[in-house]
Amino acid sequence: MAVAELEQLELNVQGMTCESCALHVEKALEKVEGVRGVRVPGWESGRAEVTAASNVTDEELASAVRDAGYRAQIERRKPLESRSAGNGRADGGYDLMVIGGGSAGFAAAIKGAELGFNVALVEAGTIGGTCVNVGCVPSKTLIRAMEQFHLAGEQRFRGVRTTAGHLMWPQVVDQKDKLVSEMRQSKYADVLAAYPEITYIKGRARLTGDNGVQINGESFTPNKIVIATGAHPWAPPIPGLRAAGYLTSTMVMELRELPDSLIVLGGNAVGLELAQTFARAGTYVTLVELLPRIAPFEDEDISAALTGYLEGEGMRVITGFETKKVEKRGERFYLTGSHAGEEVVLDAEQLLVATGRRPNTADMGLEEAGVRLERRGEVLVNDRLQTENPDVYAAGDVLGEDMFVYVAAYGGILAAENALVSAGRVYDTSTIPRVTFTDPQIASAGLTEDQAREEEYEVQVSTLPMAQVPRALAAHDTRGLIKLVVDGTTNRLLGAHILAPEAGEIIQTAVLAMRFGITVEQLRETMFPYLTNVEGIKLAALGLEKDVALLSCCAG
Repeated sequence: MAVAELEQLELNVQGMTCESCALHVEKALEKVEGVRGVRVPGWESGRAEVTAASNVTDEELASAVRDAGYRAQIERRKPLESRSAGNGRADGGYDLMVIGGGSAGFAAAIKGAELGFNVALVEAGTIGGTCVNVGCVPSKTLIRAMEQFHLAGEQRFRGVRTTAGHLMWPQVVDQKDKLVSEMRQSKYADVLAAYPEITYIKGRARLTGDNGVQINGESFTPNKIVIATGAHPWAPPIPGLRAAGYLTSTMVMELRELPDSLIVLGGNAVGLELAQTFARAGTYVTLVELLPRIAPFEDEDISAALTGYLEGEGMRVITGFETKKVEKRGERFYLTGSHAGEEVVLDAEQLLVATGRRPNTADMGLEEAGVRLERRGEVLVNDRLQTENPDVYAAGDVLGEDMFVYVAAYGGILAAENALVSAGRVYDTSTIPRVTFTDPQIASAGLTEDQAREEEYEVQVSTLPMAQVPRALAAHDTRGLIKLVVDGTTNRLLGAHILAPEAGEIIQTAVLAMRFGITVEQLRETMFPYLTNVEGIKLAALGLEKDVALLSCCAG
């Protein structure tokens, strides 16, 4: 659709009383055929801003709002502010250039194509970005494989005898690599063929000022630019570390021979997942974390419980460890550090550094083009993902926080819509679900108990051991807990924190409750299927007013 066919409309909306109302209005308007973008700037505003095709009638919009339980009147509509070019520019150039071919980049490019614009997608490395190539897909494949291997050696049920047998690690790695290759082809390379509006350019892009870009010596002037170049593993400046060498999360998953011992430096999500994976494969793993606890950004109860489970599997966990230097002597790595006021020396055959990631923004000419970078190289954006250069937007890991593939995709779509049709969508990450794929998994969203108290909410907390969940009892696996943090004033969820097998399959119920303002009372009144782990959400909600141990099955 050409820009000339789009209009900007402003609606007066009556009946909104909370943020959930604003979301309901947004969703109702987004469902109208021909609507390209919707923004409700807070329920208090009583307004909705819509970008829509010119053939969308006032009545269609008003009716959609009315069906959602509110009232709307169109106050003004005008043609979308024209740009120097839209889809089909006379000079054959691009309306949008997306730099980075990962999740955020593909989402932005596809959205631009869906809106009818000419898009260039630029990638310097391997198509697909972090997740499919060196992140989510390969790591979760190895995690699940080693979970199966571990379970084969468990004896949870009487009369069932299984043994782990011999692990053929190279075959596990081969299968992982095959899946990565297949998904890279089917979910990225093949997808491009479905969008003739997208031109794929292989090369390294550098901004040259305003909206200028240079790639492989050729100059381009796209109307808008989205930076989606992702991030890379980062290692702290520990004396001797660079000289000694070390494994990154990418490199460790490429090992075709299991090390006898492994030190993992970093006790957050990536370090935890890979540490347990290799421990279950038979490697003696020492997990080292600088902060006082592993999973340091999760609820403290979650961190404490997970520590016990990992140690129970034979891992050594050391927190509050400050690494002073790293050496390699012969075929072994030696870490010297301080712990509890004493000098400690750790040694292992291999060293994995999993201390976080940093955005890929170096040598791109960003600051020269008016794009401001923060201390760690992250791109500074406003709540519409626009940089200080009005023609440049950014999305994904390059923002330096919330480095999840689904957040990147969400940001890519939003950035493209805001850049191309001035949709005015606000980047909202207040209810992001987070999952760490240990076993049991960590899944959380919203505020922890400590964070809620710091923000001076009237906090109520319910903590339910998984031993109170019938599904866990039937599975003979009662590891973990479910913790709900509630605003005692509104009776709404502020946060949910779960440690349980497949916790990632449970958390979305709590996310929906937080996003749409569902109260704890409404959760309690909702029917949850019996003998499912997600029933634990309801039981935890009941735990705010009852002793769950005194209830019969399904009784509320």
